[in-house]
Amino acid sequence: MFAWSAPATLLLLVTLGCASTEEAGTGLGAASPLTFQQVKAAPDSFKGQSVVFGGEVLTARRMKESTRIEILQLPLDSSGSPGYDLSQSQGRFVAVQKEFLDPATLPYGTRVTVAGELTGTITLPLDETEYLYPVVEAKRLQVWPPADQAIPRGRPYYGPSPYSGPYWNPYWRHWPY
Repeated sequence: MFAWSAPATLLLLVTLGCASTEEAGTGLGAASPLTFQQVKAAPDSFKGQSVVFGGEVLTARRMKESTRIEILQLPLDSSGSPGYDLSQSQGRFVAVQKEFLDPATLPYGTRVTVAGELTGTITLPLDETEYLYPVVEAKRLQVWPPADQAIPRGRPYYGPSPYSGPYWNPYWRHWPY
């Protein structure tokens, strides 16, 4: 048997732990060190930093060289998926996807998680006011299934019914042949 020393064991565990994590901001597995509330309060002070935000798509619009997605922010769960409770939202943000993305693939209400870099802010009309949106240049965009597909369903009930049993046969007039 091998006699492992404590420092060697610690080094092995740290090495194995680092091998499985994703680089912050490039994937959805890494949690953002910045909260949406921090970014919303002072968006320009966090310019260039990596974030992971999620929520529901409000609009998606094709621009000249990108697609602009307006998203209602929702807190992320441990899997990186946005929640369903809209009252938990802390505001809105805009994700900019540089590659071609057909807006029809992101209809209203689509749940997404965006990992990317903060590039500043944009002011857009919101009803009868102007709203300051933090802008995230999307490095990765995860689209989640609709709510009715995401919730696990149980098996259908096949228990007794008034139309079951040894004497029930819709073809009773023709039975026995």
